[in-house]
Amino acid sequence: MFFNKKNKQDKDNVYLEKIAALLIHAAKIDEKYTKEEEEIIKKTLLDLGVGEAELENLITKAKLNEENATQILEFTKEVKNLNENSKIKIIKSLWRIIYSNKDADMYETNLMRRLSGLLYINNKTMGDIKEEIRKENL
Repeated sequence: MFFNKKNKQDKDNVYLEKIAALLIHAAKIDEKYTKEEEEIIKKTLLDLGVGEAELENLITKAKLNEENATQILEFTKEVKNLNENSKIKIIKSLWRIIYSNKDADMYETNLMRRLSGLLYINNKTMGDIKEEIRKENL
């Protein structure tokens, strides 16, 4: 019984670490990683079930993971298997990170276009979320 619980916890940590790495990647893609972006990442991870005590450690691991990654597929493998609501939460957070500086550059929009396909989010849904978040940040 203990091993099954520990195994599930390890799997949860891996998927949360991948999500955190993906969020960090989006924050760093414009080469301006800000405190505001980090706060959005922390809030997202807390909303997804990361405990306060584990948060800093998870972010540290995710930053290392992001720095050593060669492609975004490493982050999306776990995320694409989540339910639709969880994926939408993550997509909203990604757009919040991008629009936290009031503008989306070509690298950020390219990232989101690629993620749309990799995470199986249709273009209409992605566009609706983008507009919703953009309006929040005006």
